[in-house]
Amino acid sequence: MLPTLPLVLIGVADLSAAFLFMYGLKRMSSPVTAPSGILAAGIGMLVAVAASFLYIFSANDATQPFLATNVGLAIIALMIGGGVAWWSGKRVAMTAMPQMVALYNGMGGGAAGAIAAMELFGGRAQGLMPLIVTLAGALIGAVSMSGSVIAWAKLDGLLSNPWRFKGQQAVNVIAFAVTIAIGAYLTLASLGTLVPVLGITTLITIFFGCALVFGILMTMPIGGADMPVVISVFNAFTGLAVALEGFVLQKPALMVAGMVVGAAGLLLTLLMANAMNRSVSNILFTNFGPSVTQKQGDIKGSLRPTEAGDAGIAMRYAASVIIIPGYGLAVAQGQQKLYEFVKLLQSAGVLVRFAIHPVAGRMPGQMDVLLAEAGVPYDLILQLEDINDDFANTDVVMVIGANDVVNPAARTDKPSPIFGMPILNADKAKQVFVVKRGEGKGYAGIVNTLFYGENCNMVCGDAQAVLVKMIEAVRPLGRAAA
Repeated sequence: MLPTLPLVLIGVADLSAAFLFMYGLKRMSSPVTAPSGILAAGIGMLVAVAASFLYIFSANDATQPFLATNVGLAIIALMIGGGVAWWSGKRVAMTAMPQMVALYNGMGGGAAGAIAAMELFGGRAQGLMPLIVTLAGALIGAVSMSGSVIAWAKLDGLLSNPWRFKGQQAVNVIAFAVTIAIGAYLTLASLGTLVPVLGITTLITIFFGCALVFGILMTMPIGGADMPVVISVFNAFTGLAVALEGFVLQKPALMVAGMVVGAAGLLLTLLMANAMNRSVSNILFTNFGPSVTQKQGDIKGSLRPTEAGDAGIAMRYAASVIIIPGYGLAVAQGQQKLYEFVKLLQSAGVLVRFAIHPVAGRMPGQMDVLLAEAGVPYDLILQLEDINDDFANTDVVMVIGANDVVNPAARTDKPSPIFGMPILNADKAKQVFVVKRGEGKGYAGIVNTLFYGENCNMVCGDAQAVLVKMIEAVRPLGRAAA
């Protein structure tokens, strides 16, 4: 039992950490306040970790000989983990941010699973309810861990194509049912209700193995276009697993942090699914890809290439311009040059705004962060629902590296995998310039009919190189609007 003073300090630290978690999450709801929110949540985590060392005062005679070793190992682990996180955070490119988020989310699920493993292998989960909660946390944490690793591999290009086979959904259902059955069998065996054929330790190992395999099977068939939603789903899973293990350990900080992360992940998942006009179950349990073979001959019209300088001059003499950034802009690292070009247009009296689709890029909010990194004012960055009605009255739209989120097939082509998904109405503008390296298809694997529209011209090339040419063409024209 802890002495009174350490117990009070731990309670105060847990309460403070919980407040900082919730306050930080609230601040993260806006790009303006997000940096301070991240800092506040980080301080909350630091307070919770520091307070955990006060549990050394609860060491009894049996654990006293291992106290120094365990504390030393904990400090070493914190130094290694903190050092790796600091180093990777400094080095990671914006294009690799989704991979890092997926990987770190998997680590959170793995940590929750590790806590559950310690409770189960150590025989500390006693009674029906503690066993059920511990196993639930173990299952969710293990699924989140292995699924997040697969998501990371897909985003990083190590797994380029979804792995699909006939009867896959049935296999996934069987794998999940087997995992649940082993968990139930393990629970009854631990309670002494039945005599297990295998040892408890073996059953625990098989349970974790099945959970990890299910996470892999669940994620492998999901296509790249759905990865932002998948990351959000596993984020919610990790939060729930942490909250469950916090309940088992009776640690308020873990419970609050897990519930906050889980609730935020669930809400974000629902918002993302709504933005794609698809249910979460449809994303997780059906294939995302072309349902019919689309032929080039099915597309009316032809591509109209144009020079970057000509496109830049057309925007210089326009009254209004909307820019739609996509993952191609992040790959080219062209956000700085883009804002430089935008400032030239603004100095000539052009009304310039940015339109952001909720699922643009490879993770939620990636485009907002990308533009904020370049110093673009937040009042110029508008979401789909706030700007979509303005496209019809806009002179020029420039699409940079985006594809499926501006494809008009989502409105009219029923066999299309993106049919019904809300898109940015770029095709309704008077003139559209699409900056792309080639005619590549989006994640949905279908041709973008926008590219063949009467009002669309293609500016082929790397986004940053194209923007440099636009800047060179526009700068000599001066500041005064024509």
